[in-house]
Amino acid sequence: MKANKNNKKAAIFLASGFEEVEALTTVDLLRRVGITVDMVSISSKLEIEGGHGIQVKGNRKIKELDFEKYDALILPGGMPGTINLGENKLLMDALVKHNQKEKLVAAICAAPSLLGKLGILNGKKACCYPGFEKELLGANVTNHAVETDGNIITSQGVGTAIDFALAIITTLADEERSSQCAKNIIARFA
Repeated sequence: MKANKNNKKAAIFLASGFEEVEALTTVDLLRRVGITVDMVSISSKLEIEGGHGIQVKGNRKIKELDFEKYDALILPGGMPGTINLGENKLLMDALVKHNQKEKLVAAICAAPSLLGKLGILNGKKACCYPGFEKELLGANVTNHAVETDGNIITSQGVGTAIDFALAIITTLADEERSSQCAKNIIARFA
């Protein structure tokens, strides 16, 4: 992992049944450019099983967090991962407060539906996994792979995970580092 030149820090929240590709692609790419990323378990143990049976070990538990220290809060999708994230009041309250401070809130797949339920998407362009559009309450829903609107980034799913991570890098770091990361991983965009 490269040194964190810009001292940006992100937390990605893992619940039982999370979508592994969305979470781990995001963690990997952010760390490649030097953004510190904590993998946060929302349960009482660090080990979390993803939606496809892949065991992942987080490095923090949600109850230990000082949310103020994070520049970005990130939600992977997956089922029942998204439902499980939504049942965590501590996380939902933190997302609202983070948004009120205009800090970055990012969600992919079904997880943007949680932002809709919290009122975070009011008047914002947003996208999600097809079929969850009605859950994006207050949003101007698009069919784009990724939407960045102010401090909110949303994305459609596994196939857009690289685009999602690069959008987060652009916001937390800059376009140059995002473009260099895309080049380094030989990202091909349709």
